[in-house]
Amino acid sequence: TQSITGPWDVSFDARWGGPEQPVRFNSLTSWSEQSDPVIKYYSGKAVYRTTFRLDYDPAGKPLAIALGDVQDVGIARVRLNGTDLGVVWRPPFRAEISRAVKRGENNLEVTVVNSWRNRLIGDGELPDEQRFTRTNIAVTKNWKLDSSGLLGPVILQTKDTR
Repeated sequence: TQSITGPWDVSFDARWGGPEQPVRFNSLTSWSEQSDPVIKYYSGKAVYRTTFRLDYDPAGKPLAIALGDVQDVGIARVRLNGTDLGVVWRPPFRAEISRAVKRGENNLEVTVVNSWRNRLIGDGELPDEQRFTRTNIAVTKNWKLDSSGLLGPVILQTKDTR
């Protein structure tokens, strides 16, 4: 019924090599497509935050939010207006939001996680003392970055009650 397009403020964990401050994503794109290596090679948890308006009273109307594509691990925790709506872990990455959504401005927070693959690739280009990972896995030059993050589209939907 309604697309949630952002912009999105994305917070990465600086202790694991992420940016110190939230980064503005005007559209949902993979971390591995970012020019900043701090994001491109990031592995771990990131929190996406945005607001959206609902111009009608949702009381009694079953609503859900579909996150679209979530990469690479495919795990996301959804919070709306401070209410934890749980973890979604497989397509269609959809959470029921009726108990948390309200008329007017709504605050959406989606936490996603990716695997260590991108960090391992990025660390391979750094001197030993600057690496975040230590492993016995042989990272080769033919490894490619995995698509990571919340890729969307994020859509507010009338929940199917069949």
